[in-house]
Amino acid sequence: MAISLNQLVRAARPKPPIITLYGVHGIGKTTFAAQAPSPVFVQTEDGLGTLACPHFPLAGTFEDVIGALAALYTEPHDFKTCVIDSVDWLEALIWAKVCRDNGWASIEDAGYGKGYVAALNLWRQYIDGLNALRDDKGMVVIQIAHTDIRRFDSPEHDPYDRYTIKLHARAAALVQEHSDIVLFANYRISTVKADVGFNKKVSRAVGSGERVIHTSERPAFLAKNRYGLPDTLPLDWQAFVQAMPEAIQPLLMTTPATTSVTTPIPTPSA
Repeated sequence: MAISLNQLVRAARPKPPIITLYGVHGIGKTTFAAQAPSPVFVQTEDGLGTLACPHFPLAGTFEDVIGALAALYTEPHDFKTCVIDSVDWLEALIWAKVCRDNGWASIEDAGYGKGYVAALNLWRQYIDGLNALRDDKGMVVIQIAHTDIRRFDSPEHDPYDRYTIKLHARAAALVQEHSDIVLFANYRISTVKADVGFNKKVSRAVGSGERVIHTSERPAFLAKNRYGLPDTLPLDWQAFVQAMPEAIQPLLMTTPATTSVTTPIPTPSA
């Protein structure tokens, strides 16, 4: 079909964001996601603890995760946020399916890097499911991940270590690319020089325990956003919403729940 100027879109309707939140252990990533509007959790690990949030039974296979996304897409419900907790445990399920499908004992059996390339097809299937929930169902998507510290070989500077999402590099790049916001959660710390005698000083880290999220990339960590957010915000959903553009804020605001659901959602049948 021929393209014409009549097909130009001049004012796009705002969409809910796809958010990836990664951070150090125990900082409160799941609690942050639970503060989002009407959340439902797709669990690949048992990370809810004492939080009473609607959730599917713990996923044991990649098919369980896709089935949960399909249920949210096809069945009527009032949920406004889909939380994946966590994507690094999802990666293990993806590798297991790739190995089953190809008769491999491990993801390395295919030869150098080929198993991870094959896994990208399943990652794309999963991301298509997230996009469908966002685009067609108007759901906010939050992906929770843990951190890894890896060496970064910069073409401009000497190598240095930085926090990254705890995924294989190819999968991490795909998840970051398809996220509107990548947040890095950490404690706010500073360093002071301490005198240890003999004219020697050492640097010591000090902090108040304040938890923050970083929204823009720095040498020490990966982060990004498409909304002009401040570089650092409190690890608090309401503070995050208030920093977002006014056109997006209504899509992220919480409303009082009409019912309290504390029991798992049954796994949809295949």
